[in-house]
Amino acid sequence: MSDERENLTYELFGTAMRDLARTIADDGFEPDMILSIARGGLFVAGGLGYALDVKNLHVMNVEFYTGVGTTLDMPVMLPPVPNLVDLSDKKVLVADDVADTGRTLKLVHDFCAEHVAEVRSAVVYEKPQSLIKCEYVWKHTDRWINFPWSVEPPVVVRADQVRDS
Repeated sequence: MSDERENLTYELFGTAMRDLARTIADDGFEPDMILSIARGGLFVAGGLGYALDVKNLHVMNVEFYTGVGTTLDMPVMLPPVPNLVDLSDKKVLVADDVADTGRTLKLVHDFCAEHVAEVRSAVVYEKPQSLIKCEYVWKHTDRWINFPWSVEPPVVVRADQVRDS
């Protein structure tokens, strides 16, 4: 991976959402719902939801990254897990900020695959090593990405997040 970084600003993120939505619309895919992977996918799902006029947005909480460049062994779904009845027979667009290893997207894709009419994925960035090749990608990169929502440290550090040093 390169030491250089992708720097996404909020303004450029707005451009990315419109471009990504146009690509999805031009492809003829009309999702019944957007399933965002929290946390970074929340921004993407909201942007695409408005641009594609999709109001049915759901959230799936998955933990994988524990810090810059550090991960759990495997991604883990956190409660509440979406009810499969809510996904049944729907055309689902899975939204996330980046397909890095692709393991998180694969977990969510596999969770949906047998229960929905169709599942496709949209990300702002996709890296070459991703296990999942998303149908909709704004930009391909092998760089670390500075997202505007995560480049600054939290304003408050929660007591349950403080780790012994």
